[in-house]
Amino acid sequence: MTKKHQDLKKFLDAKVEQYNRPEFIKNDPVCIPHLFTKKQDIEIAALFAAVFAWGNRITIINKSKELMQLMDNAPFDFCVNHKEADLKKMMLFKHRTFNTTDLLYFFAFLKYHYAIDKSLETAFTKGMNKNDATIENALVGFHDYFFSLEDVPTRTKKHIATPYKKSNCKRLNMFLRWMVRKDARGVDFGIWQKIKPSQLICPIDVHVARVANRFNLLSRKQIDWQTAVELTNYLRTLDANDPVKYDFALFGLGVMEKY
Repeated sequence: MTKKHQDLKKFLDAKVEQYNRPEFIKNDPVCIPHLFTKKQDIEIAALFAAVFAWGNRITIINKSKELMQLMDNAPFDFCVNHKEADLKKMMLFKHRTFNTTDLLYFFAFLKYHYAIDKSLETAFTKGMNKNDATIENALVGFHDYFFSLEDVPTRTKKHIATPYKKSNCKRLNMFLRWMVRKDARGVDFGIWQKIKPSQLICPIDVHVARVANRFNLLSRKQIDWQTAVELTNYLRTLDANDPVKYDFALFGLGVMEKY
């Protein structure tokens, strides 16, 4: 490891320590799943919070809380046991381009899946192979499985990304970080066991890409799947077992510090 490499690792490790702490939670969409303790409630709340996570973070958090309240703050029970009459109060819900049509399909999928399995984890792992180095197959498989029900609204497909279409899958990568990473800091949940932290791909958006470019970590200008993989491959040289912990550093530098 070169001196420059060592210096960057030291700097980013310090930023991970700075931002991977409970104080980070309240102003981040991860606060939504932290409202719950039941595994399935955490999964569902995290999925919606991640899917809603573009734009202003205060709006994302408020709209996520609004949806949780519409589900009587019991998302698993609502998704599994709702009746047609229960869906009427959802008809006015909207967040940016996510509307009632999308919401009703999400409910249909979640009800279908939880009738088969007790955790959302298998919706991702069913697409994985034993020796996968990353979660690419998990994301492709989840997309295909999510849209495998009858009468899928075409408009809803834009809300679940897939590497197959070259998307950087930022929001799903963030969701998987929450579910898979486990440490003593209290931000990520680490409630899934079949996906390893080493397989995760770092969420990347314009802020993270800007910081990565400041450190000359990227060779590509477009922010797509290949760029997310390129960034993560570098982060693996800093920590092979837990590369995505550096999301805290890159996001903190980009969004909090406008680096």
